[in-house]
Amino acid sequence: MLVGTAVLLVVAVVLSLAVGAQGIAPADVWRHLLASDGSNDAAIVREVRLPRTLLGVAAGAALGLSGALMQSLSRNPLADPGLLGVNAGAAAAVVAGISLLGVTTVGGYVWLAFAGAGAATVLVYLVGSRSGGPEAAGTPVRLTLAGAAVSAVLMALVWAMTFLDREALDLYRFWAVGSLSGRGLGILVQVLPFLAVGLVVGLLLAVPLNAMALGEDVGRALGLSPGVVRAVTGVVVTLLCGAATAAVGPLVFVGLAVPHIVRGLTGPDDRWVLPLSALAAPVLLLLADVLGRVLAAPAEIQVGVVTAFLGAPALIALAGRRRVTAL
Repeated sequence: MLVGTAVLLVVAVVLSLAVGAQGIAPADVWRHLLASDGSNDAAIVREVRLPRTLLGVAAGAALGLSGALMQSLSRNPLADPGLLGVNAGAAAAVVAGISLLGVTTVGGYVWLAFAGAGAATVLVYLVGSRSGGPEAAGTPVRLTLAGAAVSAVLMALVWAMTFLDREALDLYRFWAVGSLSGRGLGILVQVLPFLAVGLVVGLLLAVPLNAMALGEDVGRALGLSPGVVRAVTGVVVTLLCGAATAAVGPLVFVGLAVPHIVRGLTGPDDRWVLPLSALAAPVLLLLADVLGRVLAAPAEIQVGVVTAFLGAPALIALAGRRRVTAL
């Protein structure tokens, strides 16, 4: 299954490079990637489509893996990385930067969003660990409730700031819709170290999370510390989802629907779910981006809108299946 998903990812990458308002044959795409001949097609492939394709692969892998980790951590197959306040924290930081600091560039949004995502996650963990003793602190239920509360407060602040500042609202709407266009390789370079660390550590969490799924007592008997596993998983989710959200904006359903669908096909074993989610999510994201270009050519529909339309029906269709109703 891993090989088949990898092949689908290669196909999605080729389509992302070849399809658009100006179609380019796959053979010509490969030729332009190897060497530029100064033509308009070469410029489109190398300067426009290649950066957004690489960003789509990186962001998709990060969102897919972070969603799978969040669902395993919370033991809820319908959980989303946003439960840790990542999206709300990123949004609040971006709006504050626009409104208070005058930041207007995508490059400036990256560090604001990443810092906001990290700060929100820390706040969620602190709120979820306030009481109940060391064993109860930071449990999935507490983290979920704390994340919902913190996210609600942060989003209220976002809407208050945008209501008072029309320019902030206009700029925030452009970032918040979620898009791969208008982001150069410089954006990917800024977040790549965080994505790389998150992907490596996240994949290594498969065995500990499998053990934790059998119960915390079983995890302790196998030499694991539930608190440490939860903390490391939370940090990895923040690195992955925070960096992806900072780079491309909040993309709904990718981190929610893809792991849910993968788990329905493979079962609950995270040794399969985590890597497959990291491979399958970029496929969905790139195909959604291509579809957005085709449907509205010569203009385009932003990928965040398309993923919502693609992800919601798939999730509804699978939500009732007995096999994935619990972890």
